Amino acid sequence: METLRTEIETDPLGRGYSGMTDLEVANDLNIVYREVDVESVTGQDIFEAVVPSEYNALTDKQINLLHAIIGMGSLFVNGTNTRTALLSMFGSGTTTRTNLAALQKRNVSRAQELGLPYVYEGHVQEARI
Repeated sequence: METLRTEIETDPLGRGYSGMTDLEVANDLNIVYREVDVESVTGQDIFEAVVPSEYNALTDKQINLLHAIIGMGSLFVNGTNTRTALLSMFGSGTTTRTNLAALQKRNVSRAQELGLPYVYEGHVQEARI
């Protein structure tokens, strides 16, 4: 509740909470419009990003390394070794590289960004008391 209260009182993004009803504030906090960095992705995410025809163009060593990366489970998106390996496998202009870059960000609501659950009108009303 303290996080929600602070958000509403300080309005750090200048959303205009003070002029909104409780319902309007709740709705605004739940709209997905923020883009945040992703810390890690799964091997499944990497697998789904790879275009089959670009996979087929890899060398045997690259295929083995890609399989090892995918098998790690959770991967740090900006991990130096993982990033370097994937960039060397899939050159600029490849769809796979574009897909992998897209994994580095995700869209969230302001509530999610703050670590809050879905915000209801009653939550806002309570936070404003």
